[in-house]
Amino acid sequence: MGLWSRLARLVTGNDPAGRAAAERILLEADFGVAATETILNRIGTKGLRDAEALESAVAELLGPPAAPLARAERPPTVVLICGVNGTGKTTTVAKLARRLQQDGRSVLLAAADTFRAGATLQLKIWAERLNAPFVGGESEPAAVAFDALQAAQSRGIDTVLVDTAGRLHSDERLIEELKKVVRVLAKHHAGAPHESLLVLDAGVGQNAVAQARVFAQAIPLTGLVVTKLDGSAKGGSVVALRGAVSLPVRFVGTGEGLEDLEPFDPRVYARRLVQG
Repeated sequence: MGLWSRLARLVTGNDPAGRAAAERILLEADFGVAATETILNRIGTKGLRDAEALESAVAELLGPPAAPLARAERPPTVVLICGVNGTGKTTTVAKLARRLQQDGRSVLLAAADTFRAGATLQLKIWAERLNAPFVGGESEPAAVAFDALQAAQSRGIDTVLVDTAGRLHSDERLIEELKKVVRVLAKHHAGAPHESLLVLDAGVGQNAVAQARVFAQAIPLTGLVVTKLDGSAKGGSVVALRGAVSLPVRFVGTGEGLEDLEPFDPRVYARRLVQG
């Protein structure tokens, strides 16, 4: 059931009881306190029964459509992918590689996740399926990233996607390791990483906000990828994220297939969230 259907069914008036019901529904959908108050103050409880008004209010909070990924002045473009365990980060790397290939860009996949057992093999399998070059090994993550950069330069490859270890945002040692990967890439290639994308699971709700804040303090992030929206009734977390961190949502994951990664469009997202 979409957000509007729930609101229209339970919010019957512009009185304190109606506002309390609306607040509960929006908070249960993980909009967070700030976004909930902004929406209610902007369109009022009565406006919640108008699907178009609600869509417009949500879309405005989500910001502009996603910009295209950066291109390095001198190839390769380096895209760093980070996030905590279980967000679908490695699969997101593969999906992004497919999108770039469809845009005519050559891609190399780098398995700098040497922390999770099986992560290197998982990405290697994706690389084989995509017919893309692959760099991985048992070296420390910064060394793998450096080897991948050198391999791409020598082969004339357009873009390097670096998959980093899925780490808890509270694990200082692993955060420091991520910082080292960034330093090594920056030292050996101008502007690298040209994009640093944080992958977040929509299903974790407000915890995604805490994750985004910690990663944004650690490295210069350029955007967010929100995954597992196909299985989450808590899509309001994306609205809360946009209000909590000044980072654009670049892509959304809507399934497990290679094609299930879409550039973020606030109007489309707001319509799905509101209408269901």
